[in-house]
Amino acid sequence: MTSVLSDQFKRLNLQTKTVGAERIKKAKERNEDVAILSLDLPGDNKDFKCCLGKDCLFGDASSLPLGTKKMEYKTRQWHEKCFCCCVCKVPIGTQSFIPREQEIYCAKCYEDKYATRCIKCNKVITSGGVTYKNEPWHRECFTCTNCQKSLAGERFTSRDEKPYCAECFGELFAKRCFACNRPITGIGGTKFISFEDRHWHNDCFFCASCRTSLVGRGFITDQDDIICPECAKQKLM
Repeated sequence: MTSVLSDQFKRLNLQTKTVGAERIKKAKERNEDVAILSLDLPGDNKDFKCCLGKDCLFGDASSLPLGTKKMEYKTRQWHEKCFCCCVCKVPIGTQSFIPREQEIYCAKCYEDKYATRCIKCNKVITSGGVTYKNEPWHRECFTCTNCQKSLAGERFTSRDEKPYCAECFGELFAKRCFACNRPITGIGGTKFISFEDRHWHNDCFFCASCRTSLVGRGFITDQDDIICPECAKQKLM
């Protein structure tokens, strides 16, 4: 009786396959990254030594009682019952596993210890995550602090280290255009004019009399209005 366990790791979902002796032979010939579980062992097994050494569950790392299965992975060997997750100590058996730095993990323990977790919900990010200020998030968890709209792939800004969509940031924190009273966010390269304690969108900065744009031009203040020099002269005549 023989089987091969694949330790290929992808999104914490490992594939386990059971195959025959021919597949085992090819796996060894190709030096594939697989673990081999066998009952009918070739040779006399005089070189067998369980990797657990003094912690071997059989008490003798070199003993391989008749009928006992052994597990081989790379150049190491175990009794089947000794081939356990290094964290929970549960035998791997024919389940999936993940090797890391000479240790063997079951999928769950590896996930608990090493998987990337969302900073908001603390659940594992298996795919499609985003990074903000060097912190990982699920796309669905990375939302506007105010309206909870998803910000993945959207324009956003932050205040006090918290992300906001452009609309909420404008409504909550931005300066207001003196002409149209809409927020001036500056997001996306929005240009604006400031004079004393007033602010205008570029498109709103025009003469109150002739409606000519005053961006980049001189202007005169007339109480709350701004007017071009030509209209100012007309008013004085």
